[in-house]
Amino acid sequence: MKLLVDSGSTKADWIAIDDNGKVLFTTQTLGLNPEVLDKEEVIARLDDKFDISHNKDKATHLFFYGAGCGTDRMKNFLSEVFQNYFSNAVISVHEDTFAAVYATTPKDEQAIVCILGTGSNCSFFDGKVLHQKVQSLGYIAMDDGSGNRFGRHLIRGYYFNKMPSDLAKEFEEEYNLDADYIKANLYKEANPNAYLATFAKFIIKHKDSEYCKKIIKKELKSFTKNYIMQYDNCKEVPVHFVGSIAFYLKDELEAILAKYEIKMGNALRRPIDGLIAYHILNK
Repeated sequence: MKLLVDSGSTKADWIAIDDNGKVLFTTQTLGLNPEVLDKEEVIARLDDKFDISHNKDKATHLFFYGAGCGTDRMKNFLSEVFQNYFSNAVISVHEDTFAAVYATTPKDEQAIVCILGTGSNCSFFDGKVLHQKVQSLGYIAMDDGSGNRFGRHLIRGYYFNKMPSDLAKEFEEEYNLDADYIKANLYKEANPNAYLATFAKFIIKHKDSEYCKKIIKKELKSFTKNYIMQYDNCKEVPVHFVGSIAFYLKDELEAILAKYEIKMGNALRRPIDGLIAYHILNK
């Protein structure tokens, strides 16, 4: 039994397949970002799902693609945790961009592949090897265009009294905006980046308002200039996207890219289904 996992900071999609690619089960855990979780929390999130904990000894391979796995230190940390948990499995940990590449880019083709979800990332795939020019410093310093950045804008706009009154009223009705509650989630709970990203659905819902349009344009423009345009060939190859922000703001994203003469490629909400096809072809 092979386990295929696509993990962001908010959630992780799991699919178990047999050697013929038949799906044995699908499930979802909370995100398993090693940058913000310790060993105990990772194990707790695995144990919380019966399908995973009940079948952990049956797994022969684990292919994990995750946010926060861009450095050897984080890959090694998760690999060790997984090896102890899935004791009979061969463990393979990659950064989440590889899942995006395999899901969006035809075999041997070149493309720039981006992630715009809870966090953000961007790499160039030359048909064989993944190249990355920007080393992520995490949600506090980077993550332009991401869900957590949109959440930060909304909270700041609300507390600095910059948000229009009609939007502020609806914002209050949809979220707990008590200062102590917000600070507890930002500074005391696990996954503050995922917490911030929960506000992103509000900006997507109101994307046609002038206030939200301005924020969306600013962040997507920043992502394009700071990430995509790092690559000299960004106008020559398609730019593919994976993630809820890219999926639900596809039109806005395409408009920004067009201003820089950059070609929009595929935009998928999640890459997990593409991973099945990839691992069947490459078993």
